[in-house]
Amino acid sequence: AVFVAGTGSKLWEVPTASFTSSSNLSESLQWEQGCQYRHLQDRVRITADIPPRLDGTWVSTRCEVRPGPEFLTRSYTFHSSRHFQALQHYYTDNGCEDPAYSLMIRGKLRLRQASWITRGGTEAEHHLSKVGIVVHSLAAKQRLISRLPVTCVSLTLDRVVPGKLYELYNTRAGRGCLAALGFSMIEMGLIRVETHHHSHEGKIQELFLGDIHTDWTQRTQYRPTGYQEPLQNAMHHIHPCPVCALVYRSSEQRPPVLPRSPAAPLSLAGHWVSQHCETRPNILFLTRDFTFDPGQHAWEGIYRHYSDPVCSQPTFTLRASGHYAQGNPSTKVSGATEFVFKVTQVRVTAEEEPTAKMLNGTRPGKCGRAGGWEVGVEQDLSPTDGCTLLGIKLPHKEFELFKTELDHRKHPLLFIGERPTDGSSPDRPQRRPTSFQAPMVLCSGGETQPSHRYGSGFNSKQVQLAASGTERLAQLVLLVLGSVLCSRFCVF
Repeated sequence: AVFVAGTGSKLWEVPTASFTSSSNLSESLQWEQGCQYRHLQDRVRITADIPPRLDGTWVSTRCEVRPGPEFLTRSYTFHSSRHFQALQHYYTDNGCEDPAYSLMIRGKLRLRQASWITRGGTEAEHHLSKVGIVVHSLAAKQRLISRLPVTCVSLTLDRVVPGKLYELYNTRAGRGCLAALGFSMIEMGLIRVETHHHSHEGKIQELFLGDIHTDWTQRTQYRPTGYQEPLQNAMHHIHPCPVCALVYRSSEQRPPVLPRSPAAPLSLAGHWVSQHCETRPNILFLTRDFTFDPGQHAWEGIYRHYSDPVCSQPTFTLRASGHYAQGNPSTKVSGATEFVFKVTQVRVTAEEEPTAKMLNGTRPGKCGRAGGWEVGVEQDLSPTDGCTLLGIKLPHKEFELFKTELDHRKHPLLFIGERPTDGSSPDRPQRRPTSFQAPMVLCSGGETQPSHRYGSGFNSKQVQLAASGTERLAQLVLLVLGSVLCSRFCVF
């Protein structure tokens, strides 16, 4: 292990010898073929300090969608004294145009040590001192009253007047009303700050806080192992960012009302890629690469999995393909569309010897050709109807949620439904996602049809199935191979 000096006399233990300083570095993703020009042009260098430097204000860059669904914007300010003030503004719509209520949160944050579970992150603990609420309309007040226990209503909400601040919690009061709201700041239990050094645009700083459990009943107890979409430093953010300015200038009495985004009709055609290395619950680091052919209702997708948070050490690659059917507009998330995906083929490539060895240890007939796994050689899982070890069953159907938006440069973004935190599959309509993964960008120079080398096409559903399987793989590596591989998979 490497010990890195932090603030004061605190020593930060970094649980992997691959870190040689207080920062881990990564060049921007180098995509093959048609996407390569974009990332080579950007030449972005990324640093992530351990421990993270939090001082300043961090703001949402768009209307955020949490599982439920919940729609909100956030503005978090951290002081050198360890105190923080957080503003969370909740809305009735996924454009964040109709404010419902705002929460003003005060407390203290103590950074602890580099995470042994989520490589590249820092563990922290927080203590709340006060939580206040401002309701912005009588309609929002009635909706809150219908959700909260009678005790919360009688103590607080009966006397609420829109626009005035009322205390929901202090150090002497209980947390019952907060729990009924589904409120928790456990997201502060896992922190990562990245600085993106652009050659022409200066630097951009992003604050990644712990992910929110997709099951409402688990969200106040869950210890995060992945991240939400990042907040950006109010002084170092993407330009232009009108949402950043609105959120930065907001207060609990004056929530930001976001401008209506230009209409972006849903069109999947083309080649979509991750914008950066993505971190998911259960110690997953990956990039996604999808191609859709609407004419054939076919898709092809590639999940590239890594053992590190900058996606530089590959472990295995998963290719999936199949067909999809577009359904109705979502009744829960306005502007999103329901889909059903069928996964018909999955191919896996072990990118390192430990992964190949583990796959070779599976029973015959359970995961490809028994004993036939070699590093760099792709195997089709169809003859064994999937892979028990990876949690993949073929054929497979999943119920999905898609949405498209335009970014600040008017480029298309594709949002695909968030995977269940527990690693299960949305294989029933009632398990359809209500929130999204990090958006993917349209690679205009990419191919417009799936490569038939890999079958009839690749589906976003299959890609997410792969994520579930990856979680099982990472966990099994820990159980089967023990701590020897921690530096490879960093499971604990």
